[in-house]
Amino acid sequence: MLSADFARLGEEVREVQAAGADWIHVDVMDGRFVPNLTVGPPVVAALRRATTLPLDVHLMIVEPERWIESFVRAGADVISVHVEASPHLHRTVAEIRRAGARAGVVLNPHSSEESVRYVLPDVDLVLVMSVDPGFGGQAFLPSVLPKVTRLREWIDAQGLDVALEIDGGIDTRTAAQALEAGADVLVAGSAVFGADDRSRAIAALREAGRTA
Repeated sequence: MLSADFARLGEEVREVQAAGADWIHVDVMDGRFVPNLTVGPPVVAALRRATTLPLDVHLMIVEPERWIESFVRAGADVISVHVEASPHLHRTVAEIRRAGARAGVVLNPHSSEESVRYVLPDVDLVLVMSVDPGFGGQAFLPSVLPKVTRLREWIDAQGLDVALEIDGGIDTRTAAQALEAGADVLVAGSAVFGADDRSRAIAALREAGRTA
């Protein structure tokens, strides 16, 4: 949603749902963990009224555990927290699940996959950032691809039902690279919201997956 027109957010969500999107990814930023401010629970609640798609809420905030229940009440289906902001990661993941949402953990580009290795059996999603978080429209960092591959190996070796998501600089070219590395969920902002034909843009990303 970071690349959407915030003056017509409900319409934007309905348009990408009609265009074939599977999830709505909501970037929550607090101006402290990342140098930007975006939205809070009231906006998530408004998005919940605008779409039947799952709301994938990515908390780029300090002390994310303080906000879990508020975002679940607002309608979040998935809540993901950064390992860099969550010193007690097992506890935070458990709190997300107790509140009624699926739990995700997020890795910044510089963060090692080892930091989530011991919570993999407890989560529903791992999100690998392929840009430094905080702003849309950044260039994809290919250096994260080996991390994606390693995580895919761990998930598969343990037979876990864990989605492996990637976010940042995703277009048809980088989508193919990410999917080939092992990702199975793509977050695309500018590539979809900046396209003249959003249905075609989403279809092109899916085609990249078939050819990866």
